[in-house]
Amino acid sequence: MKINFNDSITGKALTMLLSYKSFRDTYNFLKKSQYWSKSQLEEYQLQKLNELLIHSYENVPYYTRIFDERGITPSDIQDFRDLEMLPFLTKEIVRENLQDLKARNYPESKFEYVTTGGTCGEPLGFYYEKGTSRAIEWAFIKTLWDRVGYRFRDKCVILKGNVVKTAEKGKFWEKSLFGRALILSSYHMSERTVPKYIEKIRKFEPRFIQAYPSTISIIASYMKKNNLEPFQGLDAVLCGSENVYTEQRKLLEDVLQCKIYTWYGHSERVILAGECEKNSLYHVFPEYGIFELSNEDGKKIKKSGLEGLIVGTGLTNFAMPLIRYKTDDLAVCSNEKCCCLRNYPLITNVKGRWVQEFIIGKYNRLIPITAINMHSDIFDNVEKFQFFQKKKGEVIFNIVKKKSYTNKDEDTIKKELLKKLGNDMKLEIHTLNEISRTSRGKYQFLIQKIE
Repeated sequence: MKINFNDSITGKALTMLLSYKSFRDTYNFLKKSQYWSKSQLEEYQLQKLNELLIHSYENVPYYTRIFDERGITPSDIQDFRDLEMLPFLTKEIVRENLQDLKARNYPESKFEYVTTGGTCGEPLGFYYEKGTSRAIEWAFIKTLWDRVGYRFRDKCVILKGNVVKTAEKGKFWEKSLFGRALILSSYHMSERTVPKYIEKIRKFEPRFIQAYPSTISIIASYMKKNNLEPFQGLDAVLCGSENVYTEQRKLLEDVLQCKIYTWYGHSERVILAGECEKNSLYHVFPEYGIFELSNEDGKKIKKSGLEGLIVGTGLTNFAMPLIRYKTDDLAVCSNEKCCCLRNYPLITNVKGRWVQEFIIGKYNRLIPITAINMHSDIFDNVEKFQFFQKKKGEVIFNIVKKKSYTNKDEDTIKKELLKKLGNDMKLEIHTLNEISRTSRGKYQFLIQKIE
């Protein structure tokens, strides 16, 4: 496809063409750069970091202030060690400085507002570059999936939190992408319905399954319990958004008889890593972001085998730069040399924010908490939130309101949650002054005390 950008193209057509170009250019670049030498990758990172720092100082009010307060300029940061002159960026800082983190040289029409609640129960909003950020992200993901042979034309089952409109009528699936994708509901899985899921997957004959580990494990557990044969022609299960536990991986590999492939990433898009096709080590994309591993005192961890907090500087989103952003995720660095010949940083034992828990329906229907996470602006006027379940088929949604919260917010939140929880789930919204943290200072997304 050849694009002439001198043509008079406007609106959605231009956005689509720019997205395609961003995807194509990034994807073609990654096919070459993934086999660069270590020095080539470091040179590329330093060049992109220099561009990012100059851009941020000149165009992003928050970073202009941070540099000036410390009496430094972007030219003072010559290598990765110098990056420590800048403080960590936390979620709290992002919430308090959201507008000042937007680049002033971007028109308002180029900002795409996105939110994530995660499993921390504290909504977080930020901005992508419209028409570009998602295309670049997809180029990286496609590069990851290339490792297990994924192609756009392949038939794929998707079991990742999609709402299927006909599910309440007993049809838990729908097709998309001209029939190449079979989308299954993640919210209606029970002992009674899982056989229908399995039958539909068999008839569809996918080459790949995209799934939360928790949802595909429900299917695998049922197949093991009932001695069912694996799906024919299935090459790999692409697992994302949750940690994959060791016993879970073994279950999936034994039952489905295929490769279980996982990756690590998050909505903030500062770090992306994926398993190697030759082993279970995670390669961190240096083209995507600058990776740091830090201890609780903020000191960088370099020694192999030590666990630390993942800190990242994103290199793909200049609309709202995130520099030295602290995630809630842990990993262990490795100094091994991978046999795949990539010179990417290696990590093991990634422990993300995503835990595998289920809200339980009246008839033991399992609703993955991951699927309930709302990437939506409906929580913009909510400071914190948490599910509390004491009885099957009933759940309380506790919230701490912001001053801007209105009755309209409550109606919208209830309506959107019931789309995912289902009409057979009783939902109440309770307002609290505060939601307690765990002993480790975290907010727990689900408290469950089922009698």
